[in-house]
Amino acid sequence: MPRRSILKYRVVTTLQRRVLNPVAARLRGRSLLETTGRKSGLPRRTPIGGRRVGQEFWFVSEHGRNSQYVRNILAKPEVRVRIGGQWHHGVAHLLPEDDAGARLRDLPRFTSAAVRTVGTDLLPIRVELTD
Repeated sequence: MPRRSILKYRVVTTLQRRVLNPVAARLRGRSLLETTGRKSGLPRRTPIGGRRVGQEFWFVSEHGRNSQYVRNILAKPEVRVRIGGQWHHGVAHLLPEDDAGARLRDLPRFTSAAVRTVGTDLLPIRVELTD
């Protein structure tokens, strides 16, 4: 990762972890992704922006495999997603071959703009909902 991208990643992730995510997680209607911590085994919740399409939930990770929740997915792909206030179980799939730009155009406008602005390595992710 180029030096400028590393700096951007550190600034953005620090701001997200300490300020934005705790606030966003409490907002009604905000989607949350719950993974299992790869080291701790504890549930880890991350606010995400995405869209449900049938029995799938799509979103784009702004930092790709550098995101902690992506690392957790790689260790254990079984996740839960809160959509519209209800929790759903699913299995997450990383799709590096998918066109992240096209996928962002299908997601809510605010989400897409934020991901494009802060993103350093866009990675589309599909969650197959099992319930």
